[in-house]
Amino acid sequence: MAGDDGVQGVRDGGGDPRPRRVLVFPLPFQGHIDPMMHLAGALHARAGLAVTVLHTRFNALDPARHPEFRFVEVPDGVPAGVAATGRIIDVILAMNAAMEASPEAVRGALASAMIAEDEDEEAPHAACLVIDSNLLAVQRAAEKLGLPTMVLRTGSAACLRCFLAYPMLHDKGYLPFQESQLYMPVPELPPLRVRDLFQTKISSHEMVREVIARITETVRNCSGLIINTFEALEPDELQKLRGELDLPLLLAAGPLHKLSSKTTGSSLLDQDYSCIEWLDTQPPGSVLYVSFGSLAAMDSGEFVEVAWGLANSGHPFLWVVRPNLVQDTDIAQLPDGFEDAVKGRGMVIQWAPQQEVLAHRAVGGFWTHCGWNSTLESVGEGVPMICRPNAVDQMMNARYVEEVWGVGFELEGELERGEVEGAVRKLMGGGREGAEMTERAEVLRRKVAECLDGSGSSRTAIDMLVDYMLSL
Repeated sequence: MAGDDGVQGVRDGGGDPRPRRVLVFPLPFQGHIDPMMHLAGALHARAGLAVTVLHTRFNALDPARHPEFRFVEVPDGVPAGVAATGRIIDVILAMNAAMEASPEAVRGALASAMIAEDEDEEAPHAACLVIDSNLLAVQRAAEKLGLPTMVLRTGSAACLRCFLAYPMLHDKGYLPFQESQLYMPVPELPPLRVRDLFQTKISSHEMVREVIARITETVRNCSGLIINTFEALEPDELQKLRGELDLPLLLAAGPLHKLSSKTTGSSLLDQDYSCIEWLDTQPPGSVLYVSFGSLAAMDSGEFVEVAWGLANSGHPFLWVVRPNLVQDTDIAQLPDGFEDAVKGRGMVIQWAPQQEVLAHRAVGGFWTHCGWNSTLESVGEGVPMICRPNAVDQMMNARYVEEVWGVGFELEGELERGEVEGAVRKLMGGGREGAEMTERAEVLRRKVAECLDGSGSSRTAIDMLVDYMLSL
């Protein structure tokens, strides 16, 4: 396989003989970094393409963890005060505004990434730039340089359809949200209800509307679209998207974490691998894995109720309690008596190697915030879910988990230890409902395996993507 300095031209040996490089630019948040880096890994490993990773100083990746890639920093201009809040909508808007105010800085970084460091004419030339759909400012800068941009959508196909429908949702009065209409169906986007539409509790509705309008513009103006999903998971949504978008290429290439041959080393937090050794000591299918992602937060009262609900359930569990999981405190304090109550059957860590955890034979369920990466990772391993969505696209993901795929259920309302205990027992207790969810999850796992085999839909999509990139 060709390495970074000797990349093949076109895979069948014809066409442009020059080696090729692909530039990738993820949005600097964990849920967006992971799929982009997995895509980069798949392109490099499967097709031998050289890869340059463009990155911001905000949440910057460590190049030492990716010696196979080249890294170029792009000035992001995010004010320190905005960055400190960690509010993804605010950071996205501030980053794009700063880049649009100083487009020459972005174009300069892109231009340097397009040229080999040693100025060797035989070094890989840039075929295209793959950007996160939130980086409209970067797409505009690339256009000025004549560099084609492709877009990676790190959410579901259903989520993108919701974004495209946002003007209609406003025109018909579904948005902004009204409490009396939260459970009203949205017949234009089945099976969604008003409460399942994209939302956030910490940024204004107008800010959300602006971000979604910009995402839509980025997608409509791109040279091709890659979605981190697979054909068998969202066939209707993908078919409708292809009818709604006039794009030369729209590919479902996921789950991307299954296409990358090795771990990408893209975690922004240190992963605690001691949990794998602990899982090795647990019976098959006995452990509930609990993780609410990299951004979601709860108040201290909810945290205590979750702790005692897990303790009282009687089931083994692995619980990720990361920094800032509890509002207004860096490190959450477990309630008095909790550790003694769960000794031997409960483990609490700050951050987990989630893909390895979900693939472990001991894990039989996942209590998740239903971010799309977590949802896909659970589907890929046949693990049923308890869903506790918090914001953005998590509500619609949970709706599909429960209503369409039948591989989990949503835990609604106020978190109370009795409700938590009941939910854990419903999923893990060996009853009919939990068993049926597990069976359906296994069916989905087999569909993932099929899409990843030699002639599977996602493998084929990657091959089509490479051929298309090399034709640009």
